[in-house]
Amino acid sequence: MDEEEIEKAVIAYLKKKGFKQTELAFQEEQQHHHHTTNSSVASQTDTDIAKQILSFSESENSPARYHDGYSKLRSWTYSSLDLYKHELLRVLYPVFIHCFMDLVAKGHIQEARNFFNSFREDHEMMHSRDLQKLEGVLSPSHLEEMEFAHSLRQSKVNIKICQYTYELLLQYLHKNQSIIVLGIINERINFQVSPGQPISISDDAEVVTLVGNSQDSVNQINQKEIHWGLLEDSLEERLEKSGALLSDSEKAEGESKEMDLEENKKRSSEGGKQGTSIKKMKKEKVVGATGKAARPEANTVAPRVKPELTLPVMSTEVEHSILEDLRNRVQLSSIALPSVSFYTFINTHNGLNCSSISHDGSMVAGGFSDSSLKVWDMAKLGQQFSNSILQAENESAPSEHMAGANGGKKSYTLFQGHSGPVYSASFSPLGDFILSSSSDSTIRLWSTKLNANLVCYKGHNYPVWDVKFSPVGHYFASCSHDRTARIWSMDRLQPLRIMAGHLSDVDCVQWHANCNYIATGSSDKTVRLWDVQSGECIRIFIGHRSMIVSLAMSPDGRYMASGDEDGSIMIWDLSSGRYITPLMGHSSCVWSLDFSCEGSLLASGSADCTVKLWDVTTSTKVPKMDDNKSGNTNRLRLLKGLPTKSTPVYTLQFSRRNLLFAAGPLSKNIQ
Repeated sequence: MDEEEIEKAVIAYLKKKGFKQTELAFQEEQQHHHHTTNSSVASQTDTDIAKQILSFSESENSPARYHDGYSKLRSWTYSSLDLYKHELLRVLYPVFIHCFMDLVAKGHIQEARNFFNSFREDHEMMHSRDLQKLEGVLSPSHLEEMEFAHSLRQSKVNIKICQYTYELLLQYLHKNQSIIVLGIINERINFQVSPGQPISISDDAEVVTLVGNSQDSVNQINQKEIHWGLLEDSLEERLEKSGALLSDSEKAEGESKEMDLEENKKRSSEGGKQGTSIKKMKKEKVVGATGKAARPEANTVAPRVKPELTLPVMSTEVEHSILEDLRNRVQLSSIALPSVSFYTFINTHNGLNCSSISHDGSMVAGGFSDSSLKVWDMAKLGQQFSNSILQAENESAPSEHMAGANGGKKSYTLFQGHSGPVYSASFSPLGDFILSSSSDSTIRLWSTKLNANLVCYKGHNYPVWDVKFSPVGHYFASCSHDRTARIWSMDRLQPLRIMAGHLSDVDCVQWHANCNYIATGSSDKTVRLWDVQSGECIRIFIGHRSMIVSLAMSPDGRYMASGDEDGSIMIWDLSSGRYITPLMGHSSCVWSLDFSCEGSLLASGSADCTVKLWDVTTSTKVPKMDDNKSGNTNRLRLLKGLPTKSTPVYTLQFSRRNLLFAAGPLSKNIQ
């Protein structure tokens, strides 16, 4: 074999790959080699290695190598032992997408499409959203222009795998000389090899992650300090100090005393002992029913933190109103479930995009595809109708005139101003303002008292998917298709902070209880926690397998719940950045999540037309080693499922008194 041919093949390969420094070093070495050795010694090159180099150089451009390499790996994986198969299957998806993107990058567009269509069914269930995005890649320039594809090519995929499975894979690749597949795995996959038995998917949610950050940088971010406690001098803290915040057990005990006095008077002829025994039995019954809910709060007192934002001043009248609600709050637990008030929108004709409920349930808003926002006042609606059915008809619909027949007015207040579909609405804590976000890339502030648009906030460049008022009002957060979240204040037209870091759309946003942090959920399947003051990302939560569509923070600020498009709910510990437990039960998108006011229950609303109530105190205390019995523990965590007839649940909201409000449109399409 001629040595010059080998040198030319190696140099051609280095040039093609852009390894300029390696090419120069190789040429210098070859020149030095020619001067110091004679040609007879140089010709003793291993013929097998030479043939492999030349064959690789000649056939590297062949698209068939990608198809054959992946096809053989796929066949070998599916024929492996069941014990190791589920771990090996994790490798197929990243190899598949990088084979496809490499073919596109080399200009083999038709071959890339054929390859994509041949094997996409293998990954449709787990990665359908990603495949829809990659389906639009039709030229090499698209790989650079599309953020998702660009980020995949710039970063590695983290895959957790056991030592024996890893050795099996390497043995197969070397034995079959799968140079293409071996190159992709070496360049694009970061294996986190663990000793012992293979990791089952149910035990670890982080087995496969497609994120822009490496695992080391994620760990570094998650080590940043976080103050998850509640604000100093809050209204609840004042009530606790004054002793005015009575638990249900104390209230019920007081009521039982009054009842006992009456019964004792009636039964005075029967003697005092019997009356005392009745009283004792009642007291034990009440404490047994409500003591469980009060215990977690007493045992785990949330630390107090100072606000990083300048908080708005609350009027005395509003303060008294909130204090009254807190005094009358119902204590919830696994045996004391909340009352639920469900508002159903009818005649929406698939035009309702979002809904929102005020904190006291007195107002309900709906955002529509015709760019309108409609707000119903429940007090006025109750006067006109004997039920809670919301009429969301078009302006020219005959039922509108029927709605106004009694009072002479429409059943809702119409807000018009957006020039595109309204995707989100959020009431202020006091219900005097409402925010709406739209595909026209703007956010509008409306007054529910003046029934007028006050401000139009412009800053995002693309549709704004979600907007949320802070727990104290005045400040609000928004998130958009432009992959950013922004912090605003009502009195400024420009955003105060811009949070950038997600690799895809930011689909939902939620404030922390102390207003010092916001959480964002994205189509890149991650949740991030941001410091409002610095604008830095301080936590990255990895584990979901589809886009995150809902978020909720626990009242004590320690936990966060996130719901995704597949129906999975995950509870996270903010201080450690680790997930505590997955909650499986929904069969479709979890569009809304909310914690009860004392934090013992989590309510979830889904596109599967159900509201589910989960026991948070049990969920956060189940040790991870018991997750192999997840089927049983899930049943214990799920307290109750409340199905609707045919209404997907768009929004959930616990009132300050722990009444659960929910809303959604009646859908005839759902079977």
